Amino acid sequence: MDLDQFLATHRAGWTRLAELTRRAGKARGRRRPWRRTASMSPKASMPLDAVAIDELVRLYQRASADLSYARTYYRDPALNARLTMLVADAQAVIHGARTSDIRDLAHFFSASFPGAVWHLRRFLVVAAALTFVPAMAFGAWISVSGRAREAAAPEEYRAAYLAEDFEDYYSSKPAEQFSTEVFVNNAQVGFMAFGAGIAVCVPTVFVLVNNGLNLGFAAGLFTAAGKAPKFWGLILPHGLLELTAVVIAGAAGLALGWSIIAPGDRRRSEALAEEGRRSVVLVLGLIAVFLVAGLIEGFVTGQPWPTALRVGIGATVWVAFCAYIVIQGGAAARAGFTGTLDELDDLGLQVSSR
Repeated sequence: MDLDQFLATHRAGWTRLAELTRRAGKARGRRRPWRRTASMSPKASMPLDAVAIDELVRLYQRASADLSYARTYYRDPALNARLTMLVADAQAVIHGARTSDIRDLAHFFSASFPGAVWHLRRFLVVAAALTFVPAMAFGAWISVSGRAREAAAPEEYRAAYLAEDFEDYYSSKPAEQFSTEVFVNNAQVGFMAFGAGIAVCVPTVFVLVNNGLNLGFAAGLFTAAGKAPKFWGLILPHGLLELTAVVIAGAAGLALGWSIIAPGDRRRSEALAEEGRRSVVLVLGLIAVFLVAGLIEGFVTGQPWPTALRVGIGATVWVAFCAYIVIQGGAAARAGFTGTLDELDDLGLQVSSR
């Protein structure tokens, strides 16, 4: 049967299973149905009579079969993720599984966040192109054209920037204070790129291109002055991870805007709501990424260490992050996760979307 027939045939059973699972969870006074002590028996913890318990077990078995069928015959990540969560909830109630906040947090970083980033990989390519193509083109122009440099900034500004301002920026304040300020600034840029996506992508495109032009201007200026090694030695330690995080935020903004422009077979409100739920997961994860980038910028970039050591530290962290996204994100996708907030909520992580 096609997907629409499959949904029409089984949706009522899934809804009933979700209802019974929620009722079982409420009896324990806890938000998630699987948070229980090992000594509690299913019947003791469920506000369900014997008939309802039997129905719960039967619907759980049917939903498990539906999940297996959907994974085999339908390439619909959202459907697979919803069924995965539904079956996991019911299984936890029936078999008395339990979780902890630490395990919830571990699942967030092992599946939810990388799964959300992996789901946006096509938008990541676009966001990266919007950042680095202008950066390379503008940087090359600035590096070879005196007129371009004169048009971009006054000579006094360029001279000060090359002589002191750029390098002093990384060592003018205590590392702890500088790291905090950098984290806040980077987060603002990233979340501006993300939040602007609601206006059908246009502001997000502007933020990404502008960020690329700023990078290209600085790189071109230092290259023209014969100081490219100095520039890259101060940018790469933290910039690899920082720029990657900004690109991810921009990709989330583009996906948000694109859900309005081209919602596919969903209503625009449904498409926007789904991307919004995924965006919450991305925001939570990117806070951690920007924090790490800020720590590197505050405690590594400005240190009087060999350039190779500073760049090596930043490159190692960046490679580890990319490998983490590819490996864990791919695994999450194969398991049916797309990184939306409802998946995160179903795993018991207490978050607020305020």
